[in-house]
Amino acid sequence: MTPHSRQSLLVVLMLALVCSLGWASQRQAMIQQRSSESYALPKQYRQIHNGIMVFCYHRVLRNSCSTRVIRHLSNNSQLHQFNVPTDQFAYQMAYLHDHHIAVISASTMTKMIAHHQPIHGKYVVLSFDDIDRTVVDNAIPVMIKYRLPFTTFIITGNTGDYREGSQMATWSEINRAKRQAGNLMTLGLHTHDMHYLNAQGHPVFTEPHMMPRFRRDFAKSRHELIKHTGVQATSFAYPYGASTTQTNKYLAHQKLGWVATLDAGVVTSQTSLNETPRLIINQESWPSVRNWLTH
Repeated sequence: MTPHSRQSLLVVLMLALVCSLGWASQRQAMIQQRSSESYALPKQYRQIHNGIMVFCYHRVLRNSCSTRVIRHLSNNSQLHQFNVPTDQFAYQMAYLHDHHIAVISASTMTKMIAHHQPIHGKYVVLSFDDIDRTVVDNAIPVMIKYRLPFTTFIITGNTGDYREGSQMATWSEINRAKRQAGNLMTLGLHTHDMHYLNAQGHPVFTEPHMMPRFRRDFAKSRHELIKHTGVQATSFAYPYGASTTQTNKYLAHQKLGWVATLDAGVVTSQTSLNETPRLIINQESWPSVRNWLTH
């Protein structure tokens, strides 16, 4: 076999390998999506006519050709369940604005619930977990355009890091976004360095023996936020939305206005904001959200 023939064969084999890997990744992604939990608003909450729905966003990726190709081939949840493409995100914010949906700040929500008085009408609170570069670059300018208040939960020990396929925003980027958004933007905590899973696939801080470390981590995250932004946090979001009786009791004494979970639901006057339900917003959940808002 000539050198040229060997080179041609090598190219063919490499192309075949790439195609095979792409097909396998695509198939795995489709299987994972079909078997994943539903993110739509649970049926028991669809008939609630008065309450506050807390939106939870993670990634807002540009809907470019390269992004679409990568999403097609990858099963990374950050590209699927936890991503809303920029065009869809802009549509959703325009929808809230154009339909005169009452988008309120988290601090307004806490004041409403503190009095335990019936809520009249439907409201929305907007929140973003992790605050990666896509939130700073693609989401916040839209929020500023429509003058919509929002809360961003920061992993204070991971700012500027690359994790789970996403580039976290740096402190300078967060501060620049805060200056641009002003009072529209509220900064909250998402742990300092406990946003990861154990060997069994559970949030590490849910292990009983991790409680002392969780307390230290919370204190560290609060200190780091003040150090880098001058902001005293009044909110906290559980990584992966999980919580335990121990962590709930501890956070209940930390002078926080609210603690966010990922338990889907609607906030009413009887809701404990120490375990605030939120709904992950993506392609699957948006239709049920839109329906709830307009009916």
